[in-house]
Amino acid sequence: MNKILEKRQLSEEVFRMKIEAPLIARERKPGQFVIIQKDTNYGERIPLTIADADPDEGSITIIFQTVGKTTHEMALSNVGDSFENVLGPLGQPTHIEKVGTVVCVGGGIGVAPLHPIAQAMKAAGNHVIIIMGARNRELIIMENEMKAIADELVVCTDDGSYGRKALVTEPLKEYCESSNPAMAVAIGPPIMMKFCAETTRPYGVKTIVSLNTIMVDGTGMCGGCRVTVGGETKFVCVDGPEFDGHLVDFDNMMLRLGAFKEREQEDHHQCHLDMEIAKKKRGALR
Repeated sequence: MNKILEKRQLSEEVFRMKIEAPLIARERKPGQFVIIQKDTNYGERIPLTIADADPDEGSITIIFQTVGKTTHEMALSNVGDSFENVLGPLGQPTHIEKVGTVVCVGGGIGVAPLHPIAQAMKAAGNHVIIIMGARNRELIIMENEMKAIADELVVCTDDGSYGRKALVTEPLKEYCESSNPAMAVAIGPPIMMKFCAETTRPYGVKTIVSLNTIMVDGTGMCGGCRVTVGGETKFVCVDGPEFDGHLVDFDNMMLRLGAFKEREQEDHHQCHLDMEIAKKKRGALR
């Protein structure tokens, strides 16, 4: 059992939780994730990137958006409640080294998994530029945490309600032209990562992206996280979640992400096997 130590609602559908997990907090590295199962008997397994960790306190921090049945149930949990299973750290950690100037780009909730990477890049001695973007002011998260890390910080909103009215690719292009970055890290919606990679490509800036949004079971067994990288099939949860953005087939990834959209919206993504079992039980009772 992993107790919830803190809970904060960041926006209408985004929540931040600090969870008791001392072994994971001690071993985790930037870029890695955990699998959370609220209820062992009926709970869905949810892979979530670790947004922060405190080895002394023995806690990890997760930030999630309520998009399905299980995440809605998680959002109803409170301080003192527990998740039955928290497994990790999983996935390949980010390669961290001193390279010079690193531009870290986060879109929406993608700022959460970007945080430990930017933190580690700064600790390694890099000049860290952080670009954060969201649709509007209400959806900007972790600004203070990123401000504490960044040598330079740019906040963008699509509607201009806060910071600069621009897509994140605009300041990214400007920095590619003026600051000669050695590397870029982009995490957010797939379409955002695709265009970040296309923005840096002409400048030869190595660009790392995290494909965590396509993960399902987090162990490579379901095959749901297959992506094409450099013409080869990769499994995001075991080979990633980070890959060279210039090699990822984003169009294929986005096509696969939309394959189950209608079913995910049914009953907040209720398991169809459970639905069939319940239907048969109701029929037997008649």
